[in-house]
Amino acid sequence: MTAVDAPAGSVDAGVPWHYGDPFAEQRFAARSAVVVDRSNREVIAVPGEDRLTWLHNLTSQHVLDLRDGETTELLVLDVQGRVEHHAVLTDFDGTAWLDVEPGTGKALLAYLSSMKFWSKVEPRDATSEIAVLSVVGPATPSLVTFGGLVRPMPWGADLLVPRASKDAEFTRLVDAGARPAGSLAFEALRVELLRPRLGVDTDDRTIPHEARWIGTAVHLNKGCYRGQETVSKVENVGRPPRRLLLLHLDGSLDALPETGDPVTLDGKVVGRIGSAVRHHELGPIALALIKRSVPLDAALLAGPAEEPVAASIDPDSVPPDNAALGREAVRNLGR
Repeated sequence: MTAVDAPAGSVDAGVPWHYGDPFAEQRFAARSAVVVDRSNREVIAVPGEDRLTWLHNLTSQHVLDLRDGETTELLVLDVQGRVEHHAVLTDFDGTAWLDVEPGTGKALLAYLSSMKFWSKVEPRDATSEIAVLSVVGPATPSLVTFGGLVRPMPWGADLLVPRASKDAEFTRLVDAGARPAGSLAFEALRVELLRPRLGVDTDDRTIPHEARWIGTAVHLNKGCYRGQETVSKVENVGRPPRRLLLLHLDGSLDALPETGDPVTLDGKVVGRIGSAVRHHELGPIALALIKRSVPLDAALLAGPAEEPVAASIDPDSVPPDNAALGREAVRNLGR
């Protein structure tokens, strides 16, 4: 199969977009397994004996007891509790490996480096060393052995492999029975799982509760960290102003709304589009941050004012509030 690269300017530029039939790739993932090149994700390595204590103090996650080979997620918040960075962390063989969205590694590394002080840590850009491959589908356990830098994820597994051997590992997985799939298929399945991407499904005002990161990337009973006051306040006495919801879109138009496009109700903006995709069973769908006050049966419009599409909220995507949300997130973490 010949790979078609993602378009220039796309958030996933630099990795395969599809291999000729994105819907067939999705269907194969639903019944078996596909392998996806996600090597556009950037990687930061943090070796050093203080790495877990240091990351515990700087981020939203409790990582003091993270064992060798275990994986979690974490956030870096600003002083108002808004999300600045999201990372998936795997600790292995004396190094904490953090992989992040394309284009965000430099800023996160700069922040981490500025917070070293006297801690015994040496954060570095490891993107040239490590690449991420994802195996998606129910047959994943038959293709990979979990442990080390192979981690369970809600879609199946992620493999952090030496970048120099990425293509060989991809081929090995294909020879073992996985079908090659591109970012179009992966994104559709990620949206179905209600898994947000930083900078795509979030904006500069997003707080953790809005993006369903309580439990997966935020530990509610750990010590102080920047932005914790907002997290605690929303958890204990308030509700987030917006919710990340799944929208079903009218499929009669060829174009999909784009990231950042408005969602409106009776002419008023009530949300923003994040990821908009075409799903092999659900049709056109999108993740969107929607004001909490919007009724679940509201007739919404999504996209630019000159050509919006009708949209409706999937009621099954509405998260429970507060503590229950945290329990739901832990169940959905995939570990």
